[in-house]
Amino acid sequence: MARPKKCRWVCCEPSITYFKPRGVPLTELERINLSVDELEALRLKDLDRNGQEQAAALMNVSQPTFHRILESAHNKVADALVNGKAIRIEGGDYVVREGGRLFKCYDCKNKWQEPYGTARPARCPKCNSANIHRAPSDRGYARRGRGRGGGRRRGQN
Repeated sequence: MARPKKCRWVCCEPSITYFKPRGVPLTELERINLSVDELEALRLKDLDRNGQEQAAALMNVSQPTFHRILESAHNKVADALVNGKAIRIEGGDYVVREGGRLFKCYDCKNKWQEPYGTARPARCPKCNSANIHRAPSDRGYARRGRGRGGGRRRGQN
């Protein structure tokens, strides 16, 4: 009997679920299914530039599992780009993380949370300063000497 798959954590449901070559009707294209957890792996590693250990922790999977998810996603995207196929984003074993990103204003020391999937705030809601950054406890640093400063891990209450 196979071991059941562990649910992967993702930040949010994707708002866009199809990509296709321009000028070719979708009915004429071969489709590739990219799972939501594969999209999350691409986002964490390639867009957010997290290391594999850090990204694996953010998805609540082991590093080897994260590597397999990421490799599968890379292969599917490359196939679609090179061979002119449509990409449909759907499915997978995942749960949407609760909470959001924690920000800090370095002028007034205000801390607040923004939901995952929203744009980065431009100004502090309290003092309107632009001197804001992700709170150090919410940056997802792991085991590289930078520490978390006793903060919470992303996605956990």
